[in-house]
Order: sequence, then C-alpha cells, then structure tokens
Amino acid sequence: MNNPIHALADAAASWQQRDLGESLSWAARRVILDWFATTLPGCALPPASLLAGALDACRGSGKAICYVDGQPASVRHAALLNACASHTVEFDDIFKDGGYHPGSPTVSAALAVAQDRGASLAQLHRAIIAGYEVGCRVSLAIQPSHYRYWHTTSTVGTIGAAVATAMLLGADAQRIAHAIALSSSFAGGHQQNLQGEGMAKALHPGHAADAGILAGIAAAHGVTASLDSLHAQNGFAAATSSSAGDWGAALEGIGDWTPITRMTVKNHGCCGHIFPALDGLRVLQAAQGFQPGEIVSIHIDGYNATYQMCNRANPLSAQEARFSIQYCIAAQLLVGDVRLAAFSADVLSREDIRQLLAKVTVAEDQALTAAYPKKRMARIAVRLRDGRQLSHFQKTRKGDPEDPLSDAELIAKYDELAGSVLSHEQLCALRETILYGNDLPGYVGLAGQ
Repeated sequence: MNNPIHALADAAASWQQRDLGESLSWAARRVILDWFATTLPGCALPPASLLAGALDACRGSGKAICYVDGQPASVRHAALLNACASHTVEFDDIFKDGGYHPGSPTVSAALAVAQDRGASLAQLHRAIIAGYEVGCRVSLAIQPSHYRYWHTTSTVGTIGAAVATAMLLGADAQRIAHAIALSSSFAGGHQQNLQGEGMAKALHPGHAADAGILAGIAAAHGVTASLDSLHAQNGFAAATSSSAGDWGAALEGIGDWTPITRMTVKNHGCCGHIFPALDGLRVLQAAQGFQPGEIVSIHIDGYNATYQMCNRANPLSAQEARFSIQYCIAAQLLVGDVRLAAFSADVLSREDIRQLLAKVTVAEDQALTAAYPKKRMARIAVRLRDGRQLSHFQKTRKGDPEDPLSDAELIAKYDELAGSVLSHEQLCALRETILYGNDLPGYVGLAGQ
C-alpha cells in the first residue's frame, strides 16, 4: 500500500492552485454560513460562556475574533472557544459517510488563522476545502469501528484543523504531511463523554481546533513527525479502529470529487442519528393525519448508533434531550419542530411532552446497522387508539446529499439561529458578507454586549 499521508497531503496542497470555480466557492460559502448559524447561538451557552471567563487571562494578542465575547484574541484562544460554541446546539454540518462533523473544528481554526493573518477570502476557502478533504477522507478509512470508542469530530477534527492551518501558513505538501502526522498524536475524545449531562462533548471540537492549529503552525515552521502515523501498525488508524484503516475507500475518487460538495446540513437541532425517525414520522403524519392525542405507541427501529446513543427515556437536561429519540419525537409532535425552542427550559418541563415520550420505544435493526454509515434509515411504527397500526420506512434524511437543503432553506436556518443572537442589521450584514462579499467575515458584535 502506498503511504496515504502523502496522497492526502498532495490533495490538500493542490487546493492552493486549483481552479475552484463557482460551485466550489459556493460550497465553501455555504459551509461558512452554516458554521455561523450553529456557532452564534452557542456563544451565549455553557461551556463556551464559562470558558470565556475562565480563560480570559490566556486570551493573548491577535486579530482573530472570539465570537463568544466579540473581542479579538490569539488564534488558538478564538478557535477553541468558537469551536466549543459551534458544537453546543447540535446544528453543525455532517459528513455522513464518515460519521464526522468537520465544520466545528475546521472552520473555527481556519477562520481564526485567516483573520489573524489578514488572508484573502480565496485563501480561506481553499484552506477549508483542503481541511475537509483530508479530515473527511481519514474518517472514511476508520469508520464505522472508530465510533465505538472515539468521537470522530474530536479525533479527526484535529487533523482537519491542522491541514487548514498549514494551508493558510503557506505550507507545501511535505509540511502538510507533517501537520497531519503531528495532529494524529494530538487527537482525542472518547465516547463516554458523549453520555449523560456533562459538557465535555462541546469541548471536543474546541480542543481539536486548538490542537490542530498547534500542529499546523509547528509543521509549517519545520517541526516533523513520523509520516507513517496514519497507517502503520502502531499508527492512528490501528490505535482507534478495528484495522490499520481502509485507505482504498478513503482515497477513492481523490482528485475527482471533494468532500465539501457532499455535506449534510442539519435540519434539526439534535443528534443526526435521530433525523431519519423525525423525517419519517413527519411523512407518516402528513399522509395519515393523526394527532398526538390519538397515539398509543410509537416504535422506532434504527441502526446501532441510533439505539446506543439516542435511547434516553428520561432526559433531564437540554444536552440529554438533544440525544433522546423519545424526547425529540414527542417535541416534534407537540411543538412542531426540533429547533432551538424545543430545548428551552419551559418546553423541557412540559408534562404533555413527558407523557408522550413515555410511549416511544427504540430498537436496533441489524439490516439498518449493516448499511450504516453510508445510509441512515429508520422504520417507524405508530399504533393509534382507533386500532390502526401505521408504518413507514424512511430511507433518507432531509439535509443529506440525497435530499439536500436548498440555498433558501439554508439561509432560513441561518436567519432563525443567528437571528436569536444578532440584531436584524447584523444578521443581514454578516449573511451578505459570507455569501456575496469579497472580504473575510469579521467582527459582528453579539446582541446585548
């Protein structure tokens, strides 16, 4: 086997000169808009709000913007806090075939470095595209077994952030390869911290962005590492998955297609493993016209991650509720959708939601597990008081490449989420800069500051 780190680094470096064209530039703009949509609401919430005060003495000097407090900071400080905020309300993008949220760590790192260095918008786009290229392809090599113990956004996100950083620092392919190798040693974040009420999950991409920037800076300035770090018998893939990696799958089509064009934009503010059930239930209810009061029971058959991560029958916090298929189904039926409002304190405590979620059960379907992660599907069975038993097989998720959010739908998502924090004038100005401007997205003061 040829060394995959060289193929990945060559692919990343090629984005320094390759023609992006309108479609790739627009894909990068969509990714940045979606990053702001999910980041800004998280700026006012823990853990980012807690860390902003705790780490203020470590802010350092620099031109990167920490959106959590709206102030300039060093690149690592800004990237760490912004990435934590970006992962808090569970709306960040997904590379579904790799089970990976690249945006939170990669865009956080790239934007901070670009702002600090005064990079051009084209350089930012190229760095993000390259960071997505490498991170997403590494995720293909190690999934799905990696996800049993490791949080891909934390581990692989470190690599994506390192590549984006190295690109903005003008690294060539050799130094990008060393950035990948170095960052593979900095990667961490285990699955247990995705459970319960703790805040560690949102810190995962924060650490990934911070550590990735360290690796990218180090490599760009000549620090080296083992270039066998990804695929060797003691390397990253072997240590974190069931093999030394499926690098054939990871490198398939490299140079012909790039992952940023195959992203999932989240349409619900919860764990993506719940999406097929939510989408399928909406289809079933629209077709059959039943109301929540008519429901006796709802049963979901999903793939293993749906069952293992999202079977939470008594969520006590917003964080737990975002990973509870029972809660999210009840909220969709009674609130109308699973967006920011569904996880407010008053909705979390609603008795009608608690009564309805008790009627929801979930189990693993081995056939759906076998198709995961390339396919995210669910079987929904609803029993009504009049004796009817309704069923639906949901084969896709809204927002996936097979059923993407349109530009208008993405803009509406941005307006809703970012509009919960920004004034109307700020909201529109930032949107216009990201989608149609020629400058880096810069300072936008948060509402109320």
